[in-house]
This record gives sequence, C-alpha cells and structure tokens, in this order.
Amino acid sequence: MSTSTLTDSPAWKALQAHHAEVAGLHLRQLFAADPTRGDRFTAEACGLYLDYAKNRVTGRTLELLVALAAERGLRGRIDAMFRGEKINTTENRAVLHVALRAPRGEKIVVDGEDVVPGVHEVLDKMADFAGRVRSGAWLGHTGRKIRNVINIGIGGSDLGPVMAYEALKFYSDRALRCEFVSNVDSDDFAEAVRGLEPAETLFVISSKTFTTLETMTNARTARDWVVAGLGGDESCVARHFVAVSTNAEKVREFGIDTANMFGFWDWVGGRYSMDSAIGLSTMVAVGPDNFHAMLAGFHEMDEHFRTAPFGENLPVLMALLAVWYGDFFDAQTAAVLPYEQYLKRFPAYLQQLTMESNGKSVTLDGDHVDYNTGAIYWGEPGTNGQHSFYQLIHQGTHLIPCDFIGFAKTLNPIGRHHDILLANMFAQAEALAFGKTAEEVRAEGTREDLVPHRVFEGNRPSNTILAEVIDPKTLGKLIALYEHSVFTQGTIWGINPFDQWGVELGKVLAQRIIPELESQDAPELKHDSSTNALIARYRRMNS
Repeated sequence: MSTSTLTDSPAWKALQAHHAEVAGLHLRQLFAADPTRGDRFTAEACGLYLDYAKNRVTGRTLELLVALAAERGLRGRIDAMFRGEKINTTENRAVLHVALRAPRGEKIVVDGEDVVPGVHEVLDKMADFAGRVRSGAWLGHTGRKIRNVINIGIGGSDLGPVMAYEALKFYSDRALRCEFVSNVDSDDFAEAVRGLEPAETLFVISSKTFTTLETMTNARTARDWVVAGLGGDESCVARHFVAVSTNAEKVREFGIDTANMFGFWDWVGGRYSMDSAIGLSTMVAVGPDNFHAMLAGFHEMDEHFRTAPFGENLPVLMALLAVWYGDFFDAQTAAVLPYEQYLKRFPAYLQQLTMESNGKSVTLDGDHVDYNTGAIYWGEPGTNGQHSFYQLIHQGTHLIPCDFIGFAKTLNPIGRHHDILLANMFAQAEALAFGKTAEEVRAEGTREDLVPHRVFEGNRPSNTILAEVIDPKTLGKLIALYEHSVFTQGTIWGINPFDQWGVELGKVLAQRIIPELESQDAPELKHDSSTNALIARYRRMNS
C-alpha cells in the first residue's frame, strides 16, 4: 500500500462524493427517517456498549468508511502488529504493547525470541515487590513501614500511572498515600513531600534510560531529601528507592540496588507502557490481583480488535468516525467527557496517547500529507464541564465531536446522585444532536428579540460509551479501546503513531539554555532576538 496517495484512492474519492450528498442532513432528519436508528447504530463487545447513532452518518457512510479501512490495509497492519513485526519503521522497532497483557502460554516472537515469558517474569517480580510493600515486609532504612509511595516520571511514565491510580482509587490501599511527581517545577516535588516522613517514603523512579532531564532532576532532589532526613547516611537510598529502567549502570550509580530494578523493552512506547513495569506504583496502590484484572481487560479488547469484523469492531468504528469528522468536516478537536469522577485524569491521559501518536504531518514514506491527521483531544468530567465549556460545543462555531463515557452503577451509591449524573449525560448527548429550533423557542413564549440567542442548532455529533461499573478490568478495556482507535486512524492516514520526534527539539535547545541561565558570567547569546532578550531579563531578575 502506498502511504502517499490517500486522497487519490477510490475509497477516499467515494467518501468525498458521499460527503457532498449528506453533509447538509440534520440528525433530526436521520432519526425521523429511521425509527430504528437508535438500536441499529450501536455495537457491543467486552462489556462496553457503543451508541454511535448520534453521528452524522448513514448506513452508506459506514459502508464507505469500512471500505476505506480495507483499502488502506488495516487488517494486514493489525496482523503485523500482533505478530511482532517492526511496524515502527522510523525506529526499526516492533510495537507490542499487546504483549504486555498477553496471558501466560501465548507466543509472540520478536527477533527470534518469544517475549511473553519475559513479560510475565517482570510482572511476577512486580507482584512480589508490591506484596512486600503492602504487607509491611519491605521496611525503610530505619525499620519503619512504608506509608508513602511517590512515582517520579514524566510523559508516559507519569500520565498512565496517575490516571490508573485515580481511576482505581476505590480499590486502593488507603493506608498507603500515593503521589506522582512529573514537572521539573520545584513546586511539584515540594507539595508532594510536604508533611511526609522520609523514613516512611518510597520513591519509584521511572525512566527507561535513567537520563531523562526532568525525571532525574526530581530523582536527585528526592535522594537529597531522603538522605538529609535520615541523618546523611547514603546507604539509606537502597531501601527508599526502586527503579523502572533498562540502564543498570546508571541505576547502580544512583544508589539503587539493581535487584530492585524493573525492566521493559524498546518495543513498548512510553504512552503505551502503563501496563508494563511503568505501572509499578499503580500495582503497589491497588494490589497485584487488581492490576492483573486490568491486564485481562486490556487483553479482552485486544482480541476483539484483532478478530472482529470492521463494521462491528469498537476501536475501528470510533477511529473511522474520527477520520470522517477530521478529514471531511474539518473538525479540529474532539472532547472526551467521562461522567465518572474517578476518570478525571482520563482526558489528560488520552491527550498524550492521541496527540503524541498521530500529531504527524508526513507519511511513512516521508511525504507531506494533504489532509488532516490527529485532532486536539481535551475534556473534563461531567457535570463540571457543563458549567464551563459546553456552551461552546452547543452554540459555538466549531464542530466538536464528543465521546460521552458513563457507567450504569456507581461505586459510592448516595441518594439520587448517580441517576442525576447519568440523566445529565444522556440529556447532553440528546441536546447536542437535536438542539432546539426557533419555532420551539417561540412556543415557549420567548420574546422575539431573544429567540436567536436561545436557538440550539443541534447536529453536533457524539458517541456514548456505557459500561456497568468502573473496575480494573473495565479500565483496561477502555484504554485498549482508545489505543487501537489511535492505531487505526494512523493506518488510515499512513503515518507512524509510534514515534515522537517532535518532542526532541525543545529538549536539545533546553540543554543549551540551562548553562546560559546558570552561568556566573554573562554568556554570549546566539539565539534569536526574542529568546536572547528573555534569557537576559531572567538573569537580571535573578541577580
């Protein structure tokens, strides 16, 4: 398949012609023409129910989108990923986050080696360590029990673990306080350790190379904090730090016993790594059984994605709808709106998953694209968002497709709260789809001069994902759903969702600027005039 001819392909041209025919249709018309639409435009798998009836699509739209996926070689790409082929061509790596949740006994071969036994060796080591911390068998340097666990990482080494911890907080050991430090801003570290005892605090340092600037800056600050708090004895580091890394030499230099180093592999991208050793802090918080239940949920969705026909495949359907809006309606953003407070960090997690993966402007062949790729993802839990940004979604000038995520049951049943919460979710999706006409506004007795202000255009598309309850297995399914949707979009666009060269340039320039800020003598600045002036002003303000 040539990755540079998407817009010239027969399926794409058919979709362009179809879009010209249906773009003016309103969801009111589509529902009126098909009384069964709300039942037919749905899919269900792995305990997740997807209602995509409130999308600006017809049966023919879906046929053409599925044809596009077939034409772009999606089935072959899925099979290649699961076989362990090196589909991350710009880094010559396999892409095997699916191996992280493969059951014992499955076989996935990379460079002649079955990687599944190694995955379970690490998982077993994680479970043993988590069990010792949770039971009190692992003690700090002075013999006191660990009561605080602080994960230090950034990007995929932070967003996944903190999201999963917050999502599964109901299932966590409340005797353990868990904190997450990612920002190199000293405020982040200072607030995380405020009021804590070094003798009762364990740090999990997550950095594949053990050289990441932000992570290691925070790690060294944590080391100084522990050593100072325990009388200056540097041998204490071994009982208060563990590492998630592949660089044994650097880990040893830091003072961590390499027996307490948890490894992973170059075929795991950071934003796809939360179910690897990167999730160690999550496992400590919720326990090995719950962590393994989450892995089982991941795997269940993996198998659905791998085997289900495209027209019934939840990740594929969501991806095709994203392509439909991004490339044919020029939608620039997408909102993820979980009506579940435990998922408050889920939109932030998805920002990295989607935008770092598909924020690309060249194809696998190196050609510049002439179509939109990844959208801007954002969101907040309902009902908070309703009182802030929903105004723009309802009556603004931008088309913003929405994913509503809700659960039939709450983990904390209190009075009418959950019914009110879900009623709001269903109502928002309905209001976005159907709006309110000028005639309906007038029928309410509204003054004529106010009618335009109270009209809701509607025709704003959304998906609704409904599951029974937020639990570890369901969380795994949800994450895998979006992972595979991102992969499918990348396949359609012919881009590589698994590299992230765009994050590198700023890092390189920062390493050049740091000594210019810290130099005792005024440095010779060779940046642009704006950057030179900012550096000079910063130095004056700190002199």
